[in-house]
Amino acid sequence: MKIPYFPGCTLKTTAKNFETSALAAAAAMDIELVELPRWNCCGTVTSLTSDDLMHHLAPIRDLIRVEEMNRNGEMEDEYRLVALCSMCFNVLKRSNLRVKENPEELEKINNFMYLEEEYHGKAEVIHFLELLRDVGFEKVKERVKSTLTGLKVAPYYGCLMLRPKEIGIDDPEDPSIQSDLLEALGAEPVNNPYKTRCCGSYQTVRDKYAVAELTYDILSRARKEGAEVVTTSCPLCMFNLADRQKEVMEKHPEFEPMPVLYLAN
Repeated sequence: MKIPYFPGCTLKTTAKNFETSALAAAAAMDIELVELPRWNCCGTVTSLTSDDLMHHLAPIRDLIRVEEMNRNGEMEDEYRLVALCSMCFNVLKRSNLRVKENPEELEKINNFMYLEEEYHGKAEVIHFLELLRDVGFEKVKERVKSTLTGLKVAPYYGCLMLRPKEIGIDDPEDPSIQSDLLEALGAEPVNNPYKTRCCGSYQTVRDKYAVAELTYDILSRARKEGAEVVTTSCPLCMFNLADRQKEVMEKHPEFEPMPVLYLAN
């Protein structure tokens, strides 16, 4: 299977290990993630303003590349676009949904980007976890070479993989897709009640200690439930949950550090 793939900025820099491991995992499942040619930053945060189309140009320009790949023969009727980063996934999918539901807005965007080919709304944005679910977690289980038997893992979803509901890949209140993957890998999923709580997002720039309190709650509860490690697919969540543990220990000396890994690691 060959399928278009959008890496995004962070997976080429501080989250390179996430990309490397995910590409290897996909290859083990006979899936070739083909990086979009000439991709650009998705914009990082989707615009919620009804009259703001400018912030949708970047994600739509990336979706044009999916149609181009099919038109140029790089893909054969494969319009699904895989994203690994939860934030990129959310931004791309929300912009795609918006222009599909608003043809006049799509026309305006196409007219503005007159040097590009027009986007016709054919692309479908999916998360890497959705792709694995479609392939089948039982098939994933068959390909496991080193089982994670005995490892207790608390999946962390955060906000952008699940919300808003029309964008999310699972039940926004009680998701299980990460747990299903972990079980296929042999690990023991741990149900952390705080698995969908916000990590603080970009508040980490303004008030790192406020984010540290959120991190303390999320990781402490995971440990209380028996977890030995936490998984995520969002580079910003990774930073807040992993790198902010230093600030957590400043305020809570009793806190025991918790390993945080990307779900494909």
